[in-house]
This record gives sequence, C-alpha cells and structure tokens, in this order.
Amino acid sequence: MELLPRSPAEFGSARYWDRFFRQRGQRPFEWYGAFPELCPVLHKYVRPRDKVLVVGCGNSELSEQMYDVGMCQDIVNIDISDAAVRQMRERSASTRPGMSYLLMDMLHMDFPDAHFQVVLDKGTLDALLTDEEEATLAKVEQMFAEISRVLQVGGRYLCVSLAQAHVLKKAVEYFSQEGWVVRVHQVASSGDKQQFVLPVFVYVMTKFRKVPGSAAQILEICSEEQDRPVRVESAERLLAAVKDRQHYALLCSQISKTPCREQVSLDLCDRESGKPRYTLHVVDSPSVKPSRDNHFAIFIIPQGRETEWLFGTEEGRRQLAASAGFGRLLTVALHREQLYEGMAAIQAELSGKVMELAPPGLPARQQVPFLSVGGDIGVRAVRHRGSSALSGDFVVEDVKGDGSCYFRRLIFLQNRNVVQSEARLLAPTPLPGQKKRRKDKKKPSPTEPAGAIDKSYLCCEHHKAMVAGLCLLGGPDALPGELAVLVVGLGGGSLPLFVHDYFSQARVAVVEIDPSMLEVATHWFGFCQGERMQVHVSDGLDYVAKLAAEAPAQYDAIMFDVDSKDLTVGMSCPPPAFVEKPFLQKVKTILKPEGVFVLNLVCRDARLKESVLAALRAVFPLLYARRIQGEVNEILLCQAGPAGRRSPSELGARARALEGALRQPGRPWDSSYVLADMLQAVLVL
Repeated sequence: MELLPRSPAEFGSARYWDRFFRQRGQRPFEWYGAFPELCPVLHKYVRPRDKVLVVGCGNSELSEQMYDVGMCQDIVNIDISDAAVRQMRERSASTRPGMSYLLMDMLHMDFPDAHFQVVLDKGTLDALLTDEEEATLAKVEQMFAEISRVLQVGGRYLCVSLAQAHVLKKAVEYFSQEGWVVRVHQVASSGDKQQFVLPVFVYVMTKFRKVPGSAAQILEICSEEQDRPVRVESAERLLAAVKDRQHYALLCSQISKTPCREQVSLDLCDRESGKPRYTLHVVDSPSVKPSRDNHFAIFIIPQGRETEWLFGTEEGRRQLAASAGFGRLLTVALHREQLYEGMAAIQAELSGKVMELAPPGLPARQQVPFLSVGGDIGVRAVRHRGSSALSGDFVVEDVKGDGSCYFRRLIFLQNRNVVQSEARLLAPTPLPGQKKRRKDKKKPSPTEPAGAIDKSYLCCEHHKAMVAGLCLLGGPDALPGELAVLVVGLGGGSLPLFVHDYFSQARVAVVEIDPSMLEVATHWFGFCQGERMQVHVSDGLDYVAKLAAEAPAQYDAIMFDVDSKDLTVGMSCPPPAFVEKPFLQKVKTILKPEGVFVLNLVCRDARLKESVLAALRAVFPLLYARRIQGEVNEILLCQAGPAGRRSPSELGARARALEGALRQPGRPWDSSYVLADMLQAVLVL
C-alpha cells in the first residue's frame, strides 16, 4: 500500500516515481500485462529497422524483451524518474548496445522533429490523464503535440491503456482531428484475472499529413480474436464498442468467481455486420451437487424454438438446467438473420468464448459437453420479410417443432422473442438442409406459401381458452345457434378462422388497424373473407365507438386479442385505452344482454393489472379469469347480463357440451384440445 500515491496528481510527479522505484527495488513493474500478451499486437506495427521511443519506461522489461527477441534493436527509453533510469542503464549497459535510457520529460523532449518511426507508451497516458481538470488536459495536449512532433509521417504511436472512457475519448478526438488513422486493439488475455479485471487495449495512431478542409475520420477496432479491423463511423461508436468489451470482461470475471444468483444474458455479435449472432443465458443450479463431470455444459437451442417456454423464460431455463444435471448451463439461442453450417461449426465458433463464462471450480482441461434437442440445430426458413408503418419490421418463418410437425410464425422484430401468430402446417415444408424424397420434386419458392395451413389447430393456448369461453353462450347442453362475433386484432387470423369454421352459423367481423397484417394473414396463413367473415381495416377504438353510437346490442361475443405497440408500458396486450372504463362501457353497449366479452390480458405490472380488473368489475358484474400456464397471458371472460354466477365445475360441464357439439364426423379436431380442461382452472373474480 505504501507504493500508491496519496492523490492521482502524484502520477505526474518525478519525486513520486523516484520513491516508487527505490522502494520497489529491482523487481520489474509491468503496467497492464507482460510481453507475451502484447507481442502479437506490437509485432504488427514495429519493424526491425524502426527507431523506437518508449515514453515513461519505468523499470518495465517490455523494451528489453522487444530487443532480445529481435523485434527492434534501436530503442530509446525516457522517464522522469532518475531512480528508474539508473536501474535500467545498469541492467542493459553491457548486453544491449542499441538500447539507451535517458532522463527526460516527455512533455519537453530534446529530440529533433520526425526522429522516430514508433513511439511506445505503456500506461503513461493513463497515469497522466487522471482527471479532466484544465491543467491536466493541458499536459496531455502537450504530450500529444510532442509525440506528433518527433514522429515521422507514417509513424505509429502505440499506447497501451485500460481505455477509461475519458482517456480513450481524448486520444481519439485529438489524433483523428489531426487526420491520423486511429485503430484500437483489444489485447488477448493470459487467463490470469488477478491483477487486472478490465481488458487491456492498444491504441494505434498512425500519422498522416493533415489535409486542409478534410473532416474524414478513419476509426477502427480489432478484438482479441480478430485479424482484420472493423471500421466504425464515429468516435462515439468506437467508445461504445470498447465499453461493451469492458463490460463483458467484468461479467466474465464476476461469474468465474461466484455463482450467478440471477440469470445473466448477453449477445455475441457477428464480426462483419455487428448484428447479434448468439444470445447466451448463464443459468446456475445451486441444488445440483458438483462432481467432476457435471460442472458446466452448453445447450444449443434449435432454431425457431427459442420462444418456447422451456427456452424463452427464466423459469423454463431454470428447469432445463436442473433436469440436465449441471451446476452451470449456458443456453445458446441462434438468430434468424444468421447462417449456421451445423452443430460442429457452432461448437468450433463458440468453444473459446463459452469457456470465458465457465463456473468457479471447473477442473483444468475439463471436457465441456455441447447439448441440444435431438442432437441438431433445428430448421428455420424465413418465407417473407416485410415492414409496416404501424408494426415495424416483421418476418414470416417456417420452423420445425418438437417431433415431425412444422409451424408458420409471424414475428414482429421489435419484440423478436414473442410469437405474434402461429399456425401448424398440414405437411412438412421442404426447408434448407432437408433431403427431398424425389429428385424431380419442385422446390417451393421462398416468396410463396410452402404448405397448407391446418385451420383445425389452435397453436396458442390463450386462443383455446378464448374459444372455450364461448360456452357461456346458449343453453347448457346445446351449441349456440346463430352468433354475431366481433374479433378485434387479426394477427395471422387463426382465432377468427376457427370460430368461423367450427361455429357454422357464426357471422364474424374482424377489426384490424394494420392493412399489412391483412395481407400477411391472407397470403401466408390461409385467411380468407366471405359471406360470414368480413375484415374492417380500422382502429378498434374508433370502430367500437361508432357502433356504440349507431347500432347497440348486436354482438353475442366480443373478443379482444390486440397487442400494444408501446413497449414502455407494463401491459403488452391490449393497449391501455382498450381497458379504460369509458371504452369498456361502449363495449358493453354493443354486446347483447347475455353476451360474453373475452379479453386476452398480458400485464406484468401488478398495479396496472389491478386497475384493469377494477375497471372490468365496474362494467361487467360477472368476471372469470383463466391463467395460461407458463405464460403471462390471462383470459378474462366478462358478462353483464342476468345469467347467474357459475362455478368452475359448471363451466367445465358447459365446455364439454360445447366440445361435443363442435366435434362432428368428417370434421378434423385436434385431440389435444379439450375445452373443459381450458375452464376447469378458471377463477371467479
């Protein structure tokens, strides 16, 4: 502790450094790593015939090691500490004739202009730029000006630094404005995290003649595993890229020492595009008793299945980790914008990175298994990409589910982990990576639907519960007769299609605000309009308000399945305006006296949810709730008519009767869909 300065300002004091090196003695003091870590970067920019100046050399062995391996043998070292200079002269006087040590202040150097090809600084800028006071910044500018003066055009200033934000910002701004090329390298770690948790960087500033009037900047970054630099468009983006790498290093350090109390999530991005390629979740299972072979495993989530409860929720991943029997499970989700050659290629690409996230206590050279479902990476084919002024960018994709089933999904990319709409395909769709049964079989065009939609299958559990809620209509033992149904929110159209096809006398009106969704539903999800099915492209709020004023009491059932575009609100379905009391009064107005209002509620904000329930109770005296297991969705069944309150068992009996009426000979029915099961767990609110 006695070696540390009393204040940061002492880092610029010759007296402090003299005392430091006298107390430390002959032991080399290596700022930010030793020669083996720095060598790969230095080797790129220091040539054997270069004349090299090392500023603030201290008693580091760096220049000695550069000399001894033949990297360069014309090296001048300067420092403001007389004790350090005398130590180093004694060490190298007889063995390194091309090496010299001078007592000199780098702010006022005696060398002529353009005297060196390389200036090397290991931690000196960091020691000088301890704050952003005016006097400190003036010293830094003087340092940069002197370095610029003694460097030849084409020469390189190599600065080894921890890249604190204010230090990197100052260096980048100064030299880029002078017309120099600025490149930042991340130094490969030796694996020893004890001295510095933060990664070490080398700024490489290459001197060019300043072109008058030119504002062009060349800024680049190289990560530790990259050979090729990546161009960035601004100093802000360069600083952000460095900050991301620092946060990642801190994360790796933390989770390598202690188990994670909460699941940690991070993205690994593609080097070229900068877009996310893998999303990782670190899941620790304290209940798993550690042994040599169960410390750590990697689980590759098959493409298209990252939205499933087991892989897409914290509780699901927790169960996955516990059932896998590993103390730490690292789940890996694959992104739809990326191409993957197979499991072996993914393992090769990830093997280095995932070991940085290994748990404490992992035995040395331990083989870490890669796991998956069925041993493959799954299949995903994007059938259509589009953009809507209301919904933003979206994709329609076909994925292989568990077993041999294939599904078509609509995904809004602003919330890419949520399946907006889903439908099962009647036959397996030919997807990339699959063998064709017949050579002459025509491959489907990626712009055309590749398989028929199974309209009898409701993929979403909340849609099943919404349909089951229609058992509140009609008599206790009969299928409701002629029905007028209003559905607000089209999506892929599976909900209104099911009602239309299975309630043969139902007339269904659908309100959808986004015309793009009508096109998607029609072209990709088998939706079609007809005499009993009409779509109105309109804002649901306006449509209901207009009906309430002109044509009250006309619907037997009203279903709200409409998402919110405002992701800042703790309720993603429906938008808050749809559950405000004045609007709910209008909903009640257009509902027949014994009708049912069915609402899909997705609300994570407990206070907001309670206010929604209070508004519903104020308008609809009868309120039933069906929570969807493993999801945030909750289906609310609301009635305002004279029908008495029904128990869950009575609701189950009515649901069984309704299912019996719907299941007709010759009409397909998904055997896993039991209406009574949907309502047995209903809560009476």
